Amino acid sequence: MPPRRRRIEITGIVQGVGFRPFVYNLAREHRLTGSVHNHSSGVTIEAEGETEALQRFRDDLLTRLPPLAVVDEVASSEIPCAGDTDFVILASATAASESTPVSPDIATCEDCLRELNDPADRRYRYPFLNCTNCGPRFTIIRDLPYDRAATTMAAFPMCAECEAEYSDPGNRRFHAQPNACPRCGPQLDMTVGRALALLGSGAILAVKGIGGFHLVCDATSDEALSRLRERKNRFEQPFAVMARDLEAVRGIAEVDEEEARLLVSRQRPIVLLRKRPDSALSDLVAPGNGYIGVMLPYAPLHTLLIGERPLVMTSANPSGEPIVRENQEAQERLAGIADAFLMHNRDIEVVCDDSVVRTFEGREMPLRRSRGYAPMPVRLPREADSVLAVGGELKSTFCITKGHFAYLSQHIGDMGTMETQQAFERAQDHMLRLFRVEPKRVVCDMHPGYQSVHWAEEYARKRGIPLLKVQHHQAHVASLIAEAGLPLETPVIGIAFDGTGYGTDGTIWGGEALLVHGAAFERFAHLRTIALAGGDASIKTPARAALSHLRAAGIPWDADLPCVAALDAVEPRVLDRQLERGLNCVDSSSMGRLFDAVAALIGVRQRVSYEGQAAIELESLCGPRARVYPSSLLDAGPLLRAIVDDLRGGVARDEIAAGFHEAVARWVGEIAVLGRERTGLNLVGLTGGVFQNVTLLRRSVELLRADGFRVLVHRVVPANDGGLALGQAALGILDH
Repeated sequence: MPPRRRRIEITGIVQGVGFRPFVYNLAREHRLTGSVHNHSSGVTIEAEGETEALQRFRDDLLTRLPPLAVVDEVASSEIPCAGDTDFVILASATAASESTPVSPDIATCEDCLRELNDPADRRYRYPFLNCTNCGPRFTIIRDLPYDRAATTMAAFPMCAECEAEYSDPGNRRFHAQPNACPRCGPQLDMTVGRALALLGSGAILAVKGIGGFHLVCDATSDEALSRLRERKNRFEQPFAVMARDLEAVRGIAEVDEEEARLLVSRQRPIVLLRKRPDSALSDLVAPGNGYIGVMLPYAPLHTLLIGERPLVMTSANPSGEPIVRENQEAQERLAGIADAFLMHNRDIEVVCDDSVVRTFEGREMPLRRSRGYAPMPVRLPREADSVLAVGGELKSTFCITKGHFAYLSQHIGDMGTMETQQAFERAQDHMLRLFRVEPKRVVCDMHPGYQSVHWAEEYARKRGIPLLKVQHHQAHVASLIAEAGLPLETPVIGIAFDGTGYGTDGTIWGGEALLVHGAAFERFAHLRTIALAGGDASIKTPARAALSHLRAAGIPWDADLPCVAALDAVEPRVLDRQLERGLNCVDSSSMGRLFDAVAALIGVRQRVSYEGQAAIELESLCGPRARVYPSSLLDAGPLLRAIVDDLRGGVARDEIAAGFHEAVARWVGEIAVLGRERTGLNLVGLTGGVFQNVTLLRRSVELLRADGFRVLVHRVVPANDGGLALGQAALGILDH
């Protein structure tokens, strides 16, 4: 039978993951001739040989993929035979408008770890070893296609030995763009031994990693942590901890099967785990919190630094500013925080903070989607003109769409500082260039005070493209639909609970029940709106939110209530006048502020030093027994009166906290039934930052399923504002 030739076009994550050598070796195995090459939108293969061999080759392409490859689409066509005598890897080609998904940064693989620890290996204890199956990707890429010249490794010409590996299709470092060794690659400016000695003496180190700097110290040392908290002006917010291995993690936290899988996954996120009471960790790691964020080493340098004792490994930045990425910048901005600097001479092109996840029902639930995940795209059910969605104000991310893909950026931070705004602009410039996108419209929030909104207005004005403003909670629900892979027009009962979102009526929403159908939505129920005195002051002082809720419920501000006793004698009088006259008051239906109010009311937390602190500590307090409270749908008055009675009756706080969570979960179930009665819909989506609370989420889902509902929860993007941009982008496509 005469030979045939086929052209196979493959898109997906097929660059920087060893795909070309995989294709090369597979073609040789099946005795095919032809070629393979990268280009800006994927990989093109031309394979020539017998019909059966071509079919086996195509089948193996999809079933024997390299570990990091993700195939999205395969298109195959018959072309004339060329009579090649060999199969070769051709040079990459670039097209101005084409792009392909990019691999995230991947934790060190087992093969590289063996080399790192082998005294006979030429890369023994080399902090920058990697191969085709692991190492930095997104954080070093300047442009596509993914070749060394388009990365920050371009500054390090390979030595003869590395070049031989790079050029050998049988070597696992074949076309591994970050390939390097001690002779030719990046170098530290301090020995690992010196760094270990400093950490052992209680020092705080600024350590340059893959996507930015960390501040590092001994996680068992009260003295080191006390200094770190004081210098960083971060007195209570939990620090992430890095442990040597799973055995070490089990010594400080409770770990189930899914949590263990996430800890050792190639993404290596920070996993939120329940603290062990007998842990050797300092109480200053996560004060007042029943959970700790733990990760395992994901870069060779981490493996060399981690010993028997766990290390605090927190983002290196002054409070409220983005993570530091450059050496000189670190020495300037961290001079008053770090005792010493462990730096290297490889540039970080893209800042990428650590990802944070927790588990729900044995599956992953993201809290911050960044390193290891970004910029993995979400596949959209249809193509549309490219959209740039700029997210919210807190936990900022942005999203760009192209074809069937929505690319959600890494975590940027809170947009309240000039430094974060500059980091936001730098990151979106990079991604627009990387994926060859010229946005046809911009989408943002409706809040008139958001910096992201002002940025979007100016961006759209300069480019003469349309600007779409969408309601905050509608975008939250749209993100759920998009990540689930459902048609974007899918009707859903959306329950969005969070702290702050600008409503269409000019009030602050946050306890919302929406009927969402494509680009349209109806607010059919919400938490009773109350006046919050002081606006932002009520966010920072839950005691103030508690007094506002008590007043709305007709409950006197008696001095025996913890939230009243926590304030000085003058403050309640000032608040009373504000609320009576409506001075500097904000009308709000925020569920987040209700959680704050209950936390203050029962004496958990009166003032906060970081977002969500009161609600986090209230969840941590929940005990196994729950009080049963009266239900008046989305009216907190009867619930608060019952809680006050229980407080005065000596009921344990953990029982009250659990009862409050149960009451809110019952509200969720009742709202869904109300929505179904109105529409006949049986699909419910739970979204917004309040649903990061697994205690509430678990009980809400149980009640909904018992009532016959199908429930959507977040699995791909965060429920908080870190996932907002995906929903905005989806609405931008729908509105087109």
